[in-house]
Amino acid sequence: MALPNLRGRVAWVFDEDDFDIDLIIGVRNIKITDLDELARLAMGDREPGFAATVQRGDLLVGGRNFGYGHPHYPAMRAMRHLGIAGVVAESFSPGFFRGEISMGFPLVTCPGILGLAARGDVLEVDWAAAEVRHPAGGRTLPLQPLAESERQTLEAGGLLPYLKARRSRAPGVQP
Repeated sequence: MALPNLRGRVAWVFDEDDFDIDLIIGVRNIKITDLDELARLAMGDREPGFAATVQRGDLLVGGRNFGYGHPHYPAMRAMRHLGIAGVVAESFSPGFFRGEISMGFPLVTCPGILGLAARGDVLEVDWAAAEVRHPAGGRTLPLQPLAESERQTLEAGGLLPYLKARRSRAPGVQP
């Protein structure tokens, strides 16, 4: 199974380095579990009404070490609930990267992306060609290929489905 390419509008550009992911919903809200409420709160401190601007398939763009801080899940659960399909960033915080890949959420490391994309632009991520394209601008940047286990985890839909599939293929294991 091939990893599906991404194509979406840039819903937001986090241009600061070391962006703490909890700021998407506000640290005060990280214990909220209701997805509709989390989605309504998303980016509210920066742009009230942001949730209404998101379209299914949109992408986020980030700077270096995106997701810095504690790898809490509510912020990105809210973004996924809104329809965000992935994040393209200069680089990711290791804990955030592992956690979101484990959730089956595509993260694309693409040095130079902040100089390529602006809010509202359409980006295409071509996994096989290992590039991020900006069709309107006619520009392309290379992306850092995923490790095989990361790719397989995304293809399976997350870590648990990946491990279950791997176990079912192991010799001597009954499915």
